[in-house]
Amino acid sequence: MTRFLKLSALCIWGISIAMLFTSIVVADNWPAWMGPTHDGVYREDGIVESIPAEGLPVKWRHSIGGGYAGPAVADGNVFVFDYLKKGGEAFNDPGKRATLSGQERVICLDSSTGGLRWSKQYDCPYSISYPAGPRCTPTVDGDRVYTLGSEGDLRCYQVKDGELLWSKNFKRDFQAEILIWGASAHPLIDGDLLYAMVGGKGQGIMALNKMTGDIVWKALDVDSGYCPPSIIEFAGKRQLIVYHPKGVVSLSPTDGSEYWREELEPKYQMSIARPMVDGDLMYASGIGNVSMMLKLSADQPGAEVLWRGNPKNSLFSANATPMFVDGVLYGSDCKLGCLIAVDAKTGDRLWQTFEATKPDEKRQVNHGTAFLTRVGDTDRYLILGEAGQLMLARLTREKFESLGAFQALEPTGEAFGRKVLWSHPAYANQTAYIRNDKEIIAVDLAK
Repeated sequence: MTRFLKLSALCIWGISIAMLFTSIVVADNWPAWMGPTHDGVYREDGIVESIPAEGLPVKWRHSIGGGYAGPAVADGNVFVFDYLKKGGEAFNDPGKRATLSGQERVICLDSSTGGLRWSKQYDCPYSISYPAGPRCTPTVDGDRVYTLGSEGDLRCYQVKDGELLWSKNFKRDFQAEILIWGASAHPLIDGDLLYAMVGGKGQGIMALNKMTGDIVWKALDVDSGYCPPSIIEFAGKRQLIVYHPKGVVSLSPTDGSEYWREELEPKYQMSIARPMVDGDLMYASGIGNVSMMLKLSADQPGAEVLWRGNPKNSLFSANATPMFVDGVLYGSDCKLGCLIAVDAKTGDRLWQTFEATKPDEKRQVNHGTAFLTRVGDTDRYLILGEAGQLMLARLTREKFESLGAFQALEPTGEAFGRKVLWSHPAYANQTAYIRNDKEIIAVDLAK
């Protein structure tokens, strides 16, 4: 009996350790914009399958400054990038730059408690439109975290204490022009390189040594635009995809040599939403009813246009990158302001709804925005609407089905005369990390 009890205890202990190990394995960091693989998929188990009428618990809150930059979460840390305005008049005018004095700041919080671990700031006068604060989500890579500020300050910090390891300024170091809406293209780290949209003759994009900030190569005679670069693997090659104000181009990630290009020119240089891939199809779009569906070549790097959008079909993305799943595009349309599903083969609209963007208005709203995140390989999506509602919904070719929503945060920004929340959340530790211009909160998503 004693031996049996000992064996039973040992088995229980082993099962407990195995369960703990399993929970660690399925846990997911969110170390950069749109997650660990930049595809907008949240791959953590054990989260809610619906949101009750009373909403979800908020674990903690922490006061912050202004900004559009979403948080990043990695290894027990939450990184938030904000702006501390000191002087000047802040206003949102698409045609004018606001002149402000203040500081950009990166703060590191404990992901479990919201407690402050460290904070680093630097003087940063603003001369941009929509000057609430930084646009780019911090990028965590091992023991380093990288930020790109609105005026082109690219900085590398040590994760443990915030020590500044190196910095570059696009205007000072590369004589680059900062476009009217500020530096907004999230840097991409891959291997030993950091890719950044800088802008200018021969330096539309640069590859820097991520450890030192030294230039490795630079390419393209284009302005920076606002879209982050991405890497795909197709036709036996890794391809660096760049969507700039004149079109989409594929480059070699190692030396910047060009594979292929296709023209696509959104209005006001607003190349924003990242081109998304599903199988051998790639979709890119922008403001001004411009979009195209590309078919990627299988034998060697290349692409051909299958169709281009017109005002009555397709999906025209701006602030929020769409999701492209099983032949269907899901995203908020920058002109209609509603969530739309589009057939990838034809460009035909399958359905549309305002429930995810402006549930109280249900009418056309300029740049109505919803940030979509797919839950694993399911048809469920976490959606943060611009009104501050966190929603869980089922999206299929046939319909939009709400699985509950609640008011997570108040919209503290402004656009076109209405209050908005235009910041992509982070998902990790069975938690949603959401910020506005006043605070960041941690919402419990555990089942």
